[in-house]
Amino acid sequence: MYTGEVDLTNTSSIDILELLVASNELLLKELFKHVQDYLIEKQADWIRKNFVLVLHSVFDLKSCKKLKDYCLESICEDPQPFFTSKNFLSLNKDILYGLLERNDLQIEEIIVWNSLIKWGIKQTPGLRIRNSKWNNRNFEALKKTLNKFIPLVRFVTDYFDKVRPYKAIIPNHIYEEIEEYYFKGNLPRITTLPPRIGIIQKIESCIVKPKLSRIIINWIEGKDPNYNRNKKDADYKFDLIYRRSRDGDNIIRNRCAGRGAILILTKVKGSEKIFGGYNPIGWNDNSINYNDGINYGLDDNGLNYRGINYDYYKYGGYSRHNRHNHHNQYNQYLPSAGSFIFSFENNEDIKNMKISRVVNSSCAIYNYLGNGVNFGGGDLALENDRLSLGYTGYYEGLKRNNNEFLTNNHNIGRFEEVEEVEEDNYYGNHEVEEIEAFELKLNT
Repeated sequence: MYTGEVDLTNTSSIDILELLVASNELLLKELFKHVQDYLIEKQADWIRKNFVLVLHSVFDLKSCKKLKDYCLESICEDPQPFFTSKNFLSLNKDILYGLLERNDLQIEEIIVWNSLIKWGIKQTPGLRIRNSKWNNRNFEALKKTLNKFIPLVRFVTDYFDKVRPYKAIIPNHIYEEIEEYYFKGNLPRITTLPPRIGIIQKIESCIVKPKLSRIIINWIEGKDPNYNRNKKDADYKFDLIYRRSRDGDNIIRNRCAGRGAILILTKVKGSEKIFGGYNPIGWNDNSINYNDGINYGLDDNGLNYRGINYDYYKYGGYSRHNRHNHHNQYNQYLPSAGSFIFSFENNEDIKNMKISRVVNSSCAIYNYLGNGVNFGGGDLALENDRLSLGYTGYYEGLKRNNNEFLTNNHNIGRFEEVEEVEEDNYYGNHEVEEIEAFELKLNT
């Protein structure tokens, strides 16, 4: 058993790597652990410049998992220098396959494609860089080399310049999907790999996983939901300001009041379904105690003498009588062009999510004296443990494949054309399992 200490300060990096491999072969566990930790903590710059050498040395060694994972995760965080380096062309095929499988590879897909083509040419004897002089045999040879890698490339936009010249090496069903993606923007049906997730926005949520926060941020910025975020993009901080299971009922509005941009998340009880809304302007500060036990009378408009709209509760968050009341300080609509509501099928959903952006920006947020929050005239409203969804025309319908999706008794209800449906039938109610509210800030 190894019991001594080794000073590696004056030892070259390549010798330290060789010592790591040797200590693994000799089962010197303590020495091995010391050397592996030293490489990661003290030789990070050298590792980044020699990823191929390090990975080739340790990739098949189970005990080197920590160093291998460090290399792969470091590449994924900033992959472009690695993918465009000369050393990349000599990368082991199994290591390359593992990299291309990863969803957290933060790189433009066209760079992956270009680098893969160059790697394939280098790995295929007899091929020259200029494909304008290739014959069918050359394309078949490259196709054989890249056969298992092509399905790992996600859909790219530089179709004509970069992809189309290599049509001969791409399986027909994949090529057809590339064309469909390029011309129509449709996500793949046959190939199973989704777009890469890029940089993951951290969010302390028990409703959604961090990868869904990326989609929400892309929606906020008006980008494609599956846009691959990188270090150049804005970084957001999600401050958890309310969680129903932690903070109780009746206070979500107070927690949200007087703050900036707010993200609301809800999970439906008895379902995996997630609904939410984004309010970029926040809610007005509200210091009134709604639970003081006083029974206020109602006026002719369904408002109590303090201005609380009780018709709101009757119609699941939507007030018929006060729909166009812009005069009361609280019972009024707040304008916003950037608000939206959305849904996910579950906390893994990155394909079937739906977004409903505000249509009438002057009626984006309903600011009323109550305990809950209300988007539009009840398009999405929360009151204690109840979620109400409706269609008022202030927001787009939650659409997928031109069908409207609303909720009714814990199930998703589908109806046909909006004009054919009675007004009250737009409203569906859920009992919620969990509610969360976050204040969004830019990290500086």
